[in-house]
Order: sequence, then structure tokens, then C-alpha cells
Amino acid sequence: MTKTVPEKAAVVVIGGGVIGTSIAFHLAESGVHDVVLLEKDELGSGSTCRAAGGVRATFSNASNIAIGLRGLDVYSRFAQLYGHDADFERNGYLFLLSDQAMVDVFTESVALQNAHGVPTRMIDPDEAKRLSPLIETDGLLAASWSPDDGRCTPEAIVAGYAAAARRHGAAIVRHCGVTGVDPRAGGGYEVVTPHGVISADTIVIAAGAWSGQIGDMIGVDIPVTPYRRQIAFTEPIPDLPARMPSLTIDFPSALYFEPERDGLLIGWADPAQEPGFNLRFELDDWLMKVGEIAQFRVPVILESGIVSGWAGLYEVTPDDNQIIDRVRDDVLVATGYSGHGFLMGPATGEIIRDLYHGREPGYDIADFRLDRFAPDRLRGETNIV
Repeated sequence: MTKTVPEKAAVVVIGGGVIGTSIAFHLAESGVHDVVLLEKDELGSGSTCRAAGGVRATFSNASNIAIGLRGLDVYSRFAQLYGHDADFERNGYLFLLSDQAMVDVFTESVALQNAHGVPTRMIDPDEAKRLSPLIETDGLLAASWSPDDGRCTPEAIVAGYAAAARRHGAAIVRHCGVTGVDPRAGGGYEVVTPHGVISADTIVIAAGAWSGQIGDMIGVDIPVTPYRRQIAFTEPIPDLPARMPSLTIDFPSALYFEPERDGLLIGWADPAQEPGFNLRFELDDWLMKVGEIAQFRVPVILESGIVSGWAGLYEVTPDDNQIIDRVRDDVLVATGYSGHGFLMGPATGEIIRDLYHGREPGYDIADFRLDRFAPDRLRGETNIV
């Protein structure tokens, strides 16, 4: 049977990850009729379902802290709110620090987090070792510990939001990429797909690493650059501690790990990674570099075989902060999360809903506006990997 798309829509949301599905739900729930979400593959098949699933409020920007707190709140109650069990667990985030400058930055960030109700604290290396027994503490100066942070399953979140969006009347069309966006006389756009053209009053660009391409179709410069990030899973590890942080991050090196069944999930951001849409999972060089870090920080990784893994994309902005904005009367943008879009899904849906309706969002988004990208205006997020 030939796939068809609706001829008209009040809003077309481009992108079916956690950001897009949350936006579609929040718009439809608020009474917007004829919301259509387009996803070029399966829902969540872009960056969302290649994420580690971490959810935290440990940021250096007050708005990001508020957005992270909303993610923790919603995901901790997701089954109750949306009927999908997201496997949420709250075992904390541990940032390992071996550089005095970073200790100073994190100390300042912890004070800001505490002021916003986040019970983060700076701890010494011995306490860090007690919390995350697999680490070695040689060279560590301190750590930042946030016991209320956690993780959950990205696929479940996307499924929950998509189902809720459909219940409120939104149409979700999978395997339907956008090949063109043409201005419509009097406002709005003709959204061109392989399965037909949708006449849309408003479009929302939530296409992650591909958002820049959609922006180019309508003459809006969206400065996001795709970078490959890889995650690997180890074989079972004997005597794995019964309890560990949801995520342990060696901040200077950007190596992180979390318990996954009887082994570990390992992630690392290679600073030499070239930008682009490369999604090949390639272990050789990556694993060698991971081993160089792990030998002095998490040596058990060297003793563990790798059984599987994947590659995904970060869409990175010049200041590592997301873009959430109404850039034209008929164009809204939610992208550029630089690896943290999953945890920001709930708040983003609320913000885009409010911007669509012409209301002031419940979050300060001044640092996330598209027009901020001038040399004298950038203020980057520091607590990222």
C-alpha cells in the first residue's frame, strides 16, 4: 500500500526523536489540531536511541539546571503520566576531577546547583572510590557527586510520547523524510516528502544533527555540526559491584561508564573526531585510546571483552548549548543539544508549546535563542562531555 501524508497541517514537526515526539505531544495536548510529525526512519532511530539514557540537573547554567530538573521529575513518573515504564533509576552522577581549574569550575557550579535545590556536593577521592568502586584515584583531586541524577530507557520515552501524541490527535508518519520546504504565499510552507506535499502553517525543526539541512531549505542558518560518538558494551564482569552511580565520568578525559546488566556501558568522546555523518561503529583506534585512559582510571575495562556497541551523532553548537527559539512567525527550532537532548525532552516540549501559543515560556531561554551566536554574546555550558 502506498504511504500518504495529510494534505494540510497546522504544525509539521520534523524529527521523531525525544524532542520531536515531546513537542508533538505537548502541542496536540494543548489543543492544536492537525499536528503532523515526520520521521525519516523509525521513531528515535537518530540520536535518541543511541544515547546512554542519562538524566541530570548538574549543569553550570541556571536554565539548564531547571530544564534538567524537569526531565528528572517527568521521567521519574513517566509510567504514571504516559503509561510506559521507562526503567527510571536514580543512582547519581559522579564527575571525577584531576585538574584544579576544573575543581574550581565545578565548585562554583555546585553552589549554583544547590541554590536551585539540587543536592550536589564536592567530595574527596576516597568517597568517590566508595561510591564507584571500579575507579582508581591516582591523580584525582576531587569529585562532584549528585545523588538525585539518574537514567532511563530512551526508546520507552519516545514510545510514550508518540502514543500520547496520537491519543490527542497528532499524526505520526514514519519513513517519510523531508526533501524540500518551500515558502507558501501569505506565510507557512509546503513541506515536500517522497509521499506527498503537506501545506503547513508552521514548521518545527527538531531534526537533531540534520537540522542544519532543513534550515538551509528555508534560508535559516542553524549552526549545528554533527560529530560521531561511540558506545561499547563489555562482556560480564566478575564481582561487579551491586550498586554504582548511574554514570561515572572522568571529566578531563571525557571517558564515562555505567553498569549495564552484568557488565559496563563505556562511552568516550574522541577529541580528534572529524565532523560529519559517519555512523560506522569502528572499535580499533577508539578502543586503543579508551584503553590508554582506562589503564589508570578504570583498569577493569582493559580486562573486559567488548560484545557490542553502536555509533550515534551529537549535534553540537558553537557554545554547546541548545537552540530553542521561534525564529520566524511560522518557524520554531529545537535542536543543537550537544549530547543532552534526551534529558531535555520534557521541558523542550513545554517551551515550544508556549512559544507556539505566543506565551512566555516557564524557563528562561535567553541563552538558547538563535540570534545569540555573536562573538561577544556566547556563554558556553561547561559541564558537558
